[in-house]
Amino acid sequence: MSSIALSSSVLVLNRQYMAIHVVDVRRAFGLLLRELAEVIHIEDGQYANYDFESWREISDLKSEFKEPHEDWIRSVNFEIQVPRVLRLLNYDRVPRPRVRLNRRNLFARDGNRCQYCGKSFPMSELSIDHVVPSCRGGKTTWDNVVCACVKCNVRKGGRTPQQAGMKLYRKPVRPKRSPLLAVQLGNPKYASWKTFLNAAYWSVDLQ
Repeated sequence: MSSIALSSSVLVLNRQYMAIHVVDVRRAFGLLLRELAEVIHIEDGQYANYDFESWREISDLKSEFKEPHEDWIRSVNFEIQVPRVLRLLNYDRVPRPRVRLNRRNLFARDGNRCQYCGKSFPMSELSIDHVVPSCRGGKTTWDNVVCACVKCNVRKGGRTPQQAGMKLYRKPVRPKRSPLLAVQLGNPKYASWKTFLNAAYWSVDLQ
């Protein structure tokens, strides 16, 4: 299996075509194989619905005409295109909108930029800093945690930015929509997601 293909994401809709979740490729194919979901593919502005077998047949026809933004997975006997959107067949609920506070979402919110020196870094070179340190009663909340490079984190230590003579690049706030989802929508491969994502459904949970 292609590591690039496996690292891509799939948007999941409920039965009413409302966006509710984003899953990885393995989980998406698991839902398809268990007949819990179907592929929703958009061609020329029209929806087409496919189960696993029909999607496999379509993939076989398209395999000689692959587009650069498509992801494909090869098994022992066949090659199949990674779908971008799935629809659950027996799920009508709409989860309560929320954005989880985790490392991935925090780094996406801050754009992988240290919130003290303002420089961009790879995720492996960033840490999480409590603006008001935990030892001073600071909580792990969206408005009190930021990305920080190691150098700035060490310099700040267990002090507030004011005590350390440092300024925040941007005031930390709770995002109204999923930061990671916003990043993915900038990628042409996820263009079809925009059909199902309006302001009411931008807070889908990412895993």
